[in-house]
Amino acid sequence: MGKGQRCAVLAPKGGFFALPTARTLSLPFPFYFLHVGLVDVADVLLVTWLLYQLYKLLRGSVALNVALGLLSLYLVYLVVNALGLGLLSAILGQFMSVGVLASIILFQQEIRRFLLNVGKAAMESGGPLGWWRRPSGTPSGAASVAPFVEAANSLASKETGALICFTLTSDLSSYAESGDRLDAEPSKRLLLAIFNKTSPLHDGAIIVAQGRLVAARCILPVSQNPEVPASLGLRHRAALGLTEATDAVVLVVSEETGQMSLVRHGEIHRGLTAAELKARLQQWLLAEARPA
Repeated sequence: MGKGQRCAVLAPKGGFFALPTARTLSLPFPFYFLHVGLVDVADVLLVTWLLYQLYKLLRGSVALNVALGLLSLYLVYLVVNALGLGLLSAILGQFMSVGVLASIILFQQEIRRFLLNVGKAAMESGGPLGWWRRPSGTPSGAASVAPFVEAANSLASKETGALICFTLTSDLSSYAESGDRLDAEPSKRLLLAIFNKTSPLHDGAIIVAQGRLVAARCILPVSQNPEVPASLGLRHRAALGLTEATDAVVLVVSEETGQMSLVRHGEIHRGLTAAELKARLQQWLLAEARPA
């Protein structure tokens, strides 16, 4: 056998025994025929990270059981197809052909929440697309938080519920459109009148933007996080839902306990005093006003 023929046997064209390049790594026996490169490692790590994020998104919800059911059905389809069971394979194949569309319908809320989180991370001040949305002036309520703190303290003493949302860089106009337009200068008397239990505007949230009351009786998205304590009412869950989707800061006064709370980035700070409430509002709102 000639020299050229011997090389053809040791390294056949397109075979598994091709000599590794500089970017690949040969594995020991019994996986010696595999060559793993840096691109392959990065690919596996990215897929692992995406699967972990998907698990975190679905954990604790009914959607996780639905996803496991779809995965089990797909594994059954692979086994049936390998065994050559034609009729059953054809039936399952028709179901799998619409699997993507069915997944979009079944996981509509989870997909929407995932895209909201991606958009929130990209559009915030530190995100790759957040440069054009960085605030250039004073955000809502940063000029003076005194009317809101005084009103919240008065409402808390009477155990009257309240929900006030401070707009930062995220656009809350879609939530403002769900309520009644105000466009008013904030004051303690006006806030007390709005959240009075006999007022037709007390049920819902107030949207604050550019230091003005934009709208009242606004509807907010309720958090679907299964880890939220059952002791929290609808106001707190609505505040959590809004801050999970946007960078807004929400002031909540509990109607049951009279406690004042602040919610930011999906985290709730409960049982604040008037001084603590004022300090945190000034800190968070003025921090967004500083140039990046």
